[in-house]
Amino acid sequence: MLGCGKKSRTKRVSSNVQNRSLNIQFHLRSIAILSLLVASVFLVGTRSAGAATATATINSISATVIGESLGTVIFMDTAQGLVITPKLSGLPPGEHGFHIHEKGACGPGMNQGKPAAGFAAGGHYDPAHTKKHLGPISTAGHRGDLPVLVVDSQGDATEAVTASHLTVEQIRGRSIMIHAGGDNYSDTPAPLGGGGARIACGVIK
Repeated sequence: MLGCGKKSRTKRVSSNVQNRSLNIQFHLRSIAILSLLVASVFLVGTRSAGAATATATINSISATVIGESLGTVIFMDTAQGLVITPKLSGLPPGEHGFHIHEKGACGPGMNQGKPAAGFAAGGHYDPAHTKKHLGPISTAGHRGDLPVLVVDSQGDATEAVTASHLTVEQIRGRSIMIHAGGDNYSDTPAPLGGGGARIACGVIK
């Protein structure tokens, strides 16, 4: 009976040691997983914090003056391209042509011998001199062609768009323009997508 008691105690001790070992292994694995999660969050945050950004204050424009502020547009480099986030109000509802223009100015300029709103900004950003308006996906036209700006029924625009072929470095110091009409990403039947008059503009800083 004494021998049986010793064997029983030995088994219990062995079982306890195994359980403790399993518990230690479980805790170590949990700590390792938690450390990986923390590291991943830190890396993502670091990448976001280090991404290049720019801002443009958007003003209404006319053939004589630069008018009141309508809000801002934020630009950020991402792995998918340049993300452009508007925070605008006071615009006509609907879709509007939305483009990066060559020069960093929003004042009036001459067009066909007459003063016109926003013509100090020059034409669409077109470093390859393609002279073609082909929209945001094509790489054979203006690099400044963006997806349309969508304005809701309240006159607000908050929907972000992405330009996969642009970076903050390329657009800083230029201007962003909003047109009265939409954009069919073509030069026909009307040139430059048919957006018509320039109604709002901001210099990208």
